[in-house]
Amino acid sequence: MNIFMRRLVPEMGQDQTKHQIEKGLRLYQSNQTEKALHVWTKVLEKTSDPGGKFRVLGCLITAHSEMGKYKDMLKYALNQIDTAREMEDPDYLTEGYLNLARSNEKLCDFQKTVSYCKTCLNMQGTTVSLQLNGQVCLSMGNAFLGLSVFQKALESYEKALRYAHNNDDKMLECRVCCSLGNIYVQLKDYEKALFFPCKAAELVNDYGKGWSLKYRAMSQYHMSVAYRKLERLADAMECCEESMKIALQHGDRPLQALCLQNFADIHRCRHDVDKAFPRYESALAIMTEVGNRLGHSHLCLGVAKCWLLQKDYDKALECLHQAQELADGMGNKLVTLKVHCLSEQIYRNQGKQEEVREQVVKFLQCVEELELYCGMCGESIGDRDQKLQALPCSHVFHLKCLQTNGTKGCPKCFKSSMKPGFV
Repeated sequence: MNIFMRRLVPEMGQDQTKHQIEKGLRLYQSNQTEKALHVWTKVLEKTSDPGGKFRVLGCLITAHSEMGKYKDMLKYALNQIDTAREMEDPDYLTEGYLNLARSNEKLCDFQKTVSYCKTCLNMQGTTVSLQLNGQVCLSMGNAFLGLSVFQKALESYEKALRYAHNNDDKMLECRVCCSLGNIYVQLKDYEKALFFPCKAAELVNDYGKGWSLKYRAMSQYHMSVAYRKLERLADAMECCEESMKIALQHGDRPLQALCLQNFADIHRCRHDVDKAFPRYESALAIMTEVGNRLGHSHLCLGVAKCWLLQKDYDKALECLHQAQELADGMGNKLVTLKVHCLSEQIYRNQGKQEEVREQVVKFLQCVEELELYCGMCGESIGDRDQKLQALPCSHVFHLKCLQTNGTKGCPKCFKSSMKPGFV
């Protein structure tokens, strides 16, 4: 808008800004998203109140996050941090950096997410900043999980839970429980993977009367994934259908993609690839649209397993190559490990011994890098369904090893703290 045109548009003062933001929120809460976005965009153009501009940018960030428009979310987050810097207020700056962290987390730029989260935690803020720290730790945990740094992810989630309990923040607790479910799916302790989203669902039932339905949808989705891993496929389907219904009602594109992928995985587990393939295809279209590279890489692994079922090894390897490229771009080592594991299986079926050996070596390197082994028995973690236990330092062991041997401290921490002496 040029200077002449700007003079013709009356500026919006503090009270009017507040009134219009609330009008947008009412529209948004009644599922009139486009009308809400129109109101908020007008406020952004006209307001002369920096605090109002910051708040309306926050509304636009949340709305674009829930719609899966992550690049727009990042654009508004960058605008918001500029506004916060102009205001020179530590609370606004902390919130601005948190939204930048979240935007990058959604776009699977996990290193940037960790960096912005650390900036938030280092801010010398006031009470408001302290209340945001739990959300910062959750975002940081999700980023570390995206990078397959499991100990730091667990550490961050534990901190987020402590903040949630200290501030009696049930919504945050619900979100952390879903993320804990996700980490235990990846570490293959499926009982814990089910326990945490069930806890989230309980929180929704007990406290969530005025909450957005997305919390129920989120807990149902994570329960569905755990049920699928436990081979309780009817329960998995039921929870996924419930989650998908809410995602469709609210136009939640990212969750729709995850549900479609999970439906496809359920059909694959039933060896019904004819039903799995079109659902993977639909999920891929949305994931590409929203920029969910992590989901895309998991989807490639699922499609590769379908081709494996059909003994089409060339197409399976093609999908694994794509998953590897995505994993390299994000720095996700667990996807890389799974690629080597499946590739080894394919080459073994083809009788290609040299390629088998190469994949085994790469697989073992990944296990070592990810520290996916028990510090007591030395056997691997995450290769099959086993009960695990995290110690207060967030190092993970087989539960049976801790029960059998007991420990006065963490063997991994003890080992890393030992310094070589003079011989």
